[in-house]
Amino acid sequence: MYWKLASLAIFAIFCAWVWYESHRTVNIAKKREEEFWEREREANSTRRKPIDHLDYIKLPKDLPYELHTDNDDISACIRTIKELEGENILNLTGYSNTDLKLEYGAPNITELSRCDQNYTTLVTTFQKWADELLNLGEEAEAVKLMEFCVRTKCDVGKTYRLLAKYYLNNGEIDKYNALLTTIDETKSINKEHIKESLYALKV
Repeated sequence: MYWKLASLAIFAIFCAWVWYESHRTVNIAKKREEEFWEREREANSTRRKPIDHLDYIKLPKDLPYELHTDNDDISACIRTIKELEGENILNLTGYSNTDLKLEYGAPNITELSRCDQNYTTLVTTFQKWADELLNLGEEAEAVKLMEFCVRTKCDVGKTYRLLAKYYLNNGEIDKYNALLTTIDETKSINKEHIKESLYALKV
């Protein structure tokens, strides 16, 4: 009899705990949703602020436009990059649309989104271009393209890994270490994963 009562008591406590945790989880989710929409309402009412002072990215002047133009993939990369000439480019990795509207005003969100998309196109195209140059034995030019992307604090893991491998193979430990520092300075959610992949190369 005592055993049955004890079992019932334990079961009742367990059910109460499950109810409490479920209720708490629902309340937390509800609070977060309310906070999100309140922040979004505030962001949508934020007036336009100047954005001409932002750190716009300029394309390098010494790009290898004349190398292997008979290669279809390289030609496609060159066309894409040339289309970016004169465009505004910003690395806004880590910023949500709400963040951008709060910081620079809701009326600027379309322009800022375009600048961010231009940046994504830039770094992904540079990496494709570098891959093709590496396949054709143009290591020095490929490294220049990837180093430029790193200077803009990109979060393309392949770019960091290929550069790290190049630096380690050539005994350039200072440059390898600088890559790790740069990754820490990015706002990428993948920074720890990228760092771990670079540490693995050094083992």
